[in-house]
Amino acid sequence: MTTLTALYESHLPSLKLIARGKVRDIYDIDNQYMLIVTTDRLSAFDVILPNPIPDKGRVLTTVSNFWFNKLRDIIPNHLTHIPLEDILKDENEYHQVAGRAIIVKKLTPLPVEAIVRGYLIGSGWKDYQKSGQICGIQLSEGLQQAQQLPEPIFTPSTKAAVGEHDENVSFEQVVALLGRSMAEQVRDVTLKLYKEASAYAKERGIIIADTKFEFGVDHAGTLHLIDEILTPDSSRFWDVKDYKVGTNPPSFDKQYVRDYLESLDWDKTPPAPELPAEVADVCAKKYHEAEVRLTH
Repeated sequence: MTTLTALYESHLPSLKLIARGKVRDIYDIDNQYMLIVTTDRLSAFDVILPNPIPDKGRVLTTVSNFWFNKLRDIIPNHLTHIPLEDILKDENEYHQVAGRAIIVKKLTPLPVEAIVRGYLIGSGWKDYQKSGQICGIQLSEGLQQAQQLPEPIFTPSTKAAVGEHDENVSFEQVVALLGRSMAEQVRDVTLKLYKEASAYAKERGIIIADTKFEFGVDHAGTLHLIDEILTPDSSRFWDVKDYKVGTNPPSFDKQYVRDYLESLDWDKTPPAPELPAEVADVCAKKYHEAEVRLTH
């Protein structure tokens, strides 16, 4: 894989650009729909890295669409059935983003990230070591790093602007933001999605240690899944064969890049350091392996 196949930033002059996020470029279509392009940008510690991961955007799109389809009986999602060629008439624009662009319904996003943890790792492990809690949830004593929790837990965070850090919040803070009924709906569907997806992934030799979902509502207030779901960007995937309690198992997602960046003398503020080609290449292979094992 070479950077020649990478798309760091899309340019679609026929549509109005609404925003460029950490990974996605969002374009306006009309008052009902918008087009989302998943680029090959990679963010780590909420900072966008200067070089792309080749083919990553296509992998994320394929994996997300697979899950949206698989889990659509649990909750509706933002996907439409509008073909890309109906929106992008220009051949160059179409080929620039084919395989990595989706046409979605315009929904009002909720201001929380719905994080679910099935295993004690990452920032959750750090919080547990300090306080015995994660997001105000008291856990039993004596748990080890990477240990599976007795039950998955809902550990939401606020959604930060690009370049700022998400902040973990308690369930009661989510209630204050969304109202109790919506907060409970988000929590319950998050846990249901995680349980179904993690059971499926385990059959494919993949442990989903934790993941995040984002939600939006339509004009009727109906909850929808939006953004991306259960991808190597939004989840921590471990190979069942490598899993061992008490260790930080190697993961085939961007955690590999995070671990590399942690080894550098970098304060996690922009600008981020360039990734060596071999690190980007290993990361790209990990993304591709996750796609193959989950969707084929």
